[in-house]
Amino acid sequence: MKVRIIGAGLAGVEAAYYLAKKGYDIDLYEMRPKKMTPAHQTDKFAELVCSNSLRSDSLENACGILKKEMELLNSLVIDVARKHSVSAGGALAVDREGYSTEVTRRIKEFSNIHIKNEEVTNLDSAIPTIIASGPLTTDALCEEIKKLFDADDFYFFDAQAPIIAASSIDFTKVYLKSRYDKGIPSYYNCPMTKDEFDRFYQALITAEEVEVKDFEVKVFEGCMPIEIMAKRGPQTLTFGPMKPVGLMKPDGTKPYAVVQLRQDDAAKEMYNLVGFQTHLKFGEQKRVFQMIPGLENAVFVKYGRMHKNTYINAPKILKPSFQTKKYPNLFFAGQISGVEGYVESAASGIYAAINMDRYLTGREQIIFPASTVIGSMSHYICNANPEGFQPMNANFGIMAPLDFPHKKKERKGLYAKRALEIMQKEIEQL
Repeated sequence: MKVRIIGAGLAGVEAAYYLAKKGYDIDLYEMRPKKMTPAHQTDKFAELVCSNSLRSDSLENACGILKKEMELLNSLVIDVARKHSVSAGGALAVDREGYSTEVTRRIKEFSNIHIKNEEVTNLDSAIPTIIASGPLTTDALCEEIKKLFDADDFYFFDAQAPIIAASSIDFTKVYLKSRYDKGIPSYYNCPMTKDEFDRFYQALITAEEVEVKDFEVKVFEGCMPIEIMAKRGPQTLTFGPMKPVGLMKPDGTKPYAVVQLRQDDAAKEMYNLVGFQTHLKFGEQKRVFQMIPGLENAVFVKYGRMHKNTYINAPKILKPSFQTKKYPNLFFAGQISGVEGYVESAASGIYAAINMDRYLTGREQIIFPASTVIGSMSHYICNANPEGFQPMNANFGIMAPLDFPHKKKERKGLYAKRALEIMQKEIEQL
């Protein structure tokens, strides 16, 4: 039986991998390199266009639990990420090139996955299809989705952080440490005094941004440009991406603010500015970010930039199985479905593929309970208020609450224990 999958990003490759192993004949559509997006740089599958981090690996974090759930579901993305991981403290970060190269190779090894390097502009509701075209879905496909689902315009703006050359960092002014000394020291920390922070802050909030034409700029709270965040007040930085808590200097003193640099490649030749996604003009990025101690002579391998992302209004369109309410053959997965983040997108690809298989074999669709992280994601996006709906990262706040109150640290451990025990039982029913 043939299934179409549109998009070879994180969700698309997970869906293709799951269904190919089930014996389906897969047409995997990926328009790159014939047509590129504003953010992608290569033609490889599952390319990470923003950060190289898949976030926390701790079971005290919802994203860490989600990774474990995905491993129980034999996730391709997490398996390859672990093989190409780079040092990132308590987070799972990868060498982008090695990671996407192996994902591409492993997908192309399947004889029943047929790669179609072409843009999809029309959807046939009679053909089983998983739409995993991602946040950079083309205008033509967006129009087709709007037409099929009577949907209004759907988008928000996303931003990327700049990447600098390691050779241009002044290592006499930075120190190697992970927050609270968790894991191996993995981040270079650029400490600031209050005077240094105040000068940097004023330069940041007065710097010139790239003008966005023709669109109302709707920014997703989870990936807000640093300059927009700063305009809400200096404490949005010192309690946010520049918080110094848990990052004492080698001499035992606490800096007023800290900018963290995270390894971006296996060779340790490039580092990205953590939390510094931006839409400043390139010249302004260089001027302002070179005010950071240790980055006075920073060489920018890649400047930060903003791009338009798209997503559907999931509460109106999707069932919790990621199947559409209107057309049983059509499923959505990935960021276009309303989940947010690399790991969440990949997880939704597995979820959609499981239910596509069950739908095509005449079985009842599986709805993972909200006591699991993967289940809480689909429950949230399908039950949120459709007015002003925005994508959501995995977090404890959208999971089913525990039966009775616990202390905070104990509560996180119990969330993990409960989720993984339930997921194991769910898998036994697949």
